[in-house]
Amino acid sequence: MFDTLKSDINAILERDPAARSKAEVFFLYSGFKAVRSHRKAHWFYNHNHKFIARWISQRSRHKTGIEIHPAAKIGKGLFIDHGMGVVIGETTVIGDNCTIYQNVTLGGTGKDTGKRHPTLGNNVLVGSGAKVLGPFKVGDNARIAAGAVVLSEVPANATAVGVPARIVKLNGIRSETLDQIHVSDPVALTLCNFDHKITMLQRQLTELKELKEFEKLNNKE
Repeated sequence: MFDTLKSDINAILERDPAARSKAEVFFLYSGFKAVRSHRKAHWFYNHNHKFIARWISQRSRHKTGIEIHPAAKIGKGLFIDHGMGVVIGETTVIGDNCTIYQNVTLGGTGKDTGKRHPTLGNNVLVGSGAKVLGPFKVGDNARIAAGAVVLSEVPANATAVGVPARIVKLNGIRSETLDQIHVSDPVALTLCNFDHKITMLQRQLTELKELKEFEKLNNKE
């Protein structure tokens, strides 16, 4: 555990230009405190002391604003930057040297049982406000953009953007289908569809009225 904590501190020093010393990270970084508490909680959880494990995780949540279920499996070198609002679910698995920013949710959709939460490979970065929901894998070295909602698997070395998330770059090559300017607006398409249907209904009503007037004239004759 101590070797893992040293890796966690070193990872923060490497990836955060604002970090000035190991002491500062150890005593003042909420993300490190949350991960440190989780490693203790996870040990108790694995040794069937689930009440103590949950108590440690909830105490850490109140102190740091970061909620990590004690059953979640986290590799070495995790850096939770800023951290407030981060939620990591029970069956989440996180590989080595990952980076997670504030307001990230690694959660479930409510449709699955058993394995309900995502698995992150090594060196994955999840941007602020992103939601990764479901029991799928995010491959090694993947990048998830801020605010993205990821509902399906992300390949290794890919960048996922948007709601729902789409792969815009894979192995350093941008997707040829990506068009940020002319991308279809689903709301506008729906409104156009409604407008077309209303026009067709109005035309049918006009034709029915004309037909009725024609029948009236024929009956009078």
